[in-house]
Amino acid sequence: MRAMPVPRDRRRRPARGRRPALRLRALSALALSLLLAAGGAAVGPARALPPTARPPSAAAPAGPAPAAAAAPAAACGAPYRIEQRLSGGTVWRMCWSYESHAGLVLKDVTYQPRGEPRPIKVLTSAKLAQIHVPYDDGSVEYDDLTGQGFAQGLQQLDPAECPGGTIKTVRVRGASEPSRENVAGLCATTRARGHAYRMVGTDAGEVHQVQDRDLLVYTVNLVGWYEYITEWRFSSDGTMTMQVGATGSLSPIDYDAGDGRGWPLGRGAGDYATSHSHNVFWRLNFGLDGSSKSVVEQYDSTTTQESGRLPRTRTTRTRVTRELAGDAVGTRWWRVVSTAGRNADGHPRSYEIVPGRTTRYQGRPYTRHDVYVTEYRGCEQFASHNLRDCGARAGRSVDTWVDGQTLEHPVVWVHIGFHHIARDEDQQPMPVHWQGFQLAPRDVTAMNPLTPPALASHNGHTEAER
Repeated sequence: MRAMPVPRDRRRRPARGRRPALRLRALSALALSLLLAAGGAAVGPARALPPTARPPSAAAPAGPAPAAAAAPAAACGAPYRIEQRLSGGTVWRMCWSYESHAGLVLKDVTYQPRGEPRPIKVLTSAKLAQIHVPYDDGSVEYDDLTGQGFAQGLQQLDPAECPGGTIKTVRVRGASEPSRENVAGLCATTRARGHAYRMVGTDAGEVHQVQDRDLLVYTVNLVGWYEYITEWRFSSDGTMTMQVGATGSLSPIDYDAGDGRGWPLGRGAGDYATSHSHNVFWRLNFGLDGSSKSVVEQYDSTTTQESGRLPRTRTTRTRVTRELAGDAVGTRWWRVVSTAGRNADGHPRSYEIVPGRTTRYQGRPYTRHDVYVTEYRGCEQFASHNLRDCGARAGRSVDTWVDGQTLEHPVVWVHIGFHHIARDEDQQPMPVHWQGFQLAPRDVTAMNPLTPPALASHNGHTEAER
């Protein structure tokens, strides 16, 4: 396939100093095959959750809990391996690579909290799947990953940007010049999280609390005037936070109020910055407990009020059996459930998708939904302007791949949007504006993995309380 022609570019930074203008490169061979696939939404019957019972997973077999499959050894050499022990004994392990369009890719991500005999595999791979940037005036639209040289814009990091950590050298395929083929641009460090928990104890003056730190892995990529900070944070309780921060500069080429509604910058009303959107997509290939055969479940809550009674809320669970284009409306949420392992309480392990604040862009079909679940297909790599050939009748965006296929190996795409209406404070330089989501562990461990020894017996009712 040929790279798409680039429209008139109003955001690109002119060549100067150490920041030459980025050129659209011919399509390179992608370094890795990731995940994802297609489909229309079809779901099984909704059932109310019993008030005292755990949600029954459709994938969880009856009888004794099966032993979790051991996480395979890291399939990468030492330069491409990240391992970090956090407070309380939690260890995160993963491999990394760098693709010619997606940039940083994390693979074989495992989580081993204190007390677990072996690592628990969570993700087979995870990466950005697109940064789509349409302008409000309709004059231009960009796919920064597959059309604007995102990966080739990897920036060298100063040691001060990675305090206490390690900066790894990245091979950048398709670099605009030989001097940029090897860039010290991947930081792996720890960063303060604040309170992991706080609880007043039963004894006078007793307080249980932990100030925690996260593993932080990040890169910075220059695209025109923007610099994207792509962060992956891993917490000791199993939470993962994925976010992209846009910083750098506003494009002075856009001080023309081309959208007719731009925001005034500078003195008086001479310069107006054109408004635009940043629609960020992530692609997640789960491998919970070493199996690709995860189950996706959707939860919805409804609150009713009967005369003379307090309001009552009922939550129903629906197994997502076919490909889904989902909207995070009301109380709706999703989780990805393991079919291969349970925690010590016998509950199936899972991860909940927790979207952050979003502004949904209505201009394109693929930006009209918050979460897509597709059956794995190696050619489906990017949420828009997909580069691989998926066949004559296949579309080039994630919405076209949702066509009713039964889910056996689900891939999750998360979309978070930001409508950027510039302000005076955005110059100069522009403060970082963040957009992202979390993957929160749900029953991955039987208790909080940071539980202090004094509270280790507080799991449900104790024998004395029964």
